Amino acid sequence: MAVRKLKPVTPGQRHKVIGTFEDITASVPEKSLVYGKRSTGGRNNTGKMTVRYMGGGHKRRYRLIDFKREKDGVPAVVKTIEYDPNRSARIALLYYADGEKRYIIAPNGLEVGATLLSGAEAAPEVGNAIPLANIPVGTVIHNIELRPGQGALLVRSAGNFAQLTSREGSYCVIKLPSGETRKILSACKATVGSVGNSDHALEQSGKAGRSRWLGRRPHNRGVVMNPVDHPMGGGEGRQSGGHPRSRKGLYAKGLKTRAPKKQSNKYIIERAK
Repeated sequence: MAVRKLKPVTPGQRHKVIGTFEDITASVPEKSLVYGKRSTGGRNNTGKMTVRYMGGGHKRRYRLIDFKREKDGVPAVVKTIEYDPNRSARIALLYYADGEKRYIIAPNGLEVGATLLSGAEAAPEVGNAIPLANIPVGTVIHNIELRPGQGALLVRSAGNFAQLTSREGSYCVIKLPSGETRKILSACKATVGSVGNSDHALEQSGKAGRSRWLGRRPHNRGVVMNPVDHPMGGGEGRQSGGHPRSRKGLYAKGLKTRAPKKQSNKYIIERAK
């Protein structure tokens, strides 16, 4: 995966940096694993806008991703690597030996034709989903479960990876991309390798219109509003005094919002930087 910078033929292309899509092998998704995705435009069930700056955007179809990888011991062949408009990573279509098809998040270095396996017997190779108890210490992993059988919740976006650093009893110590170090039950599954499409972070949209294609409407800063609309609004000229805060008065920078007595605090060894 690489990126390409365009010639500045138009103002919108001057700063545009996009991916090359050279790793993608299919342009149409597997029909049995796709359904329509309804967009809300930030409105709730009564039609009232509850989230600002959302709306428009290209119509999408949702691809069902297998985050559980519970088909243990059944080998699967990678058929295609595809684009997914719902996430930053690429997805891979697996054909299982029993005839079932499933999508997974494509890790770095996964090739079409590779054979993947999940379960305790699987080798710690790229793309295999294995319980943390069976993964060697120091291995780079992604798609990590927090509870056994729940499905992967952590480390799923493009280019991300975590590292299994040590073991403590029935727990494994994982260093997450945020810098946080925490304990996760050894029975939880994780996938070996890092998430693919690592050049996603280098992309630049180049123009406001690309944000509109993604369903993002123009975002107003609180400082340019009136006092009736925002705590940071008002003032003669360009006033931007006071502390940065949200529309509801919560501090926007540095205020800790995590519950101090949260149950999972005991599993966190070192907080994110």
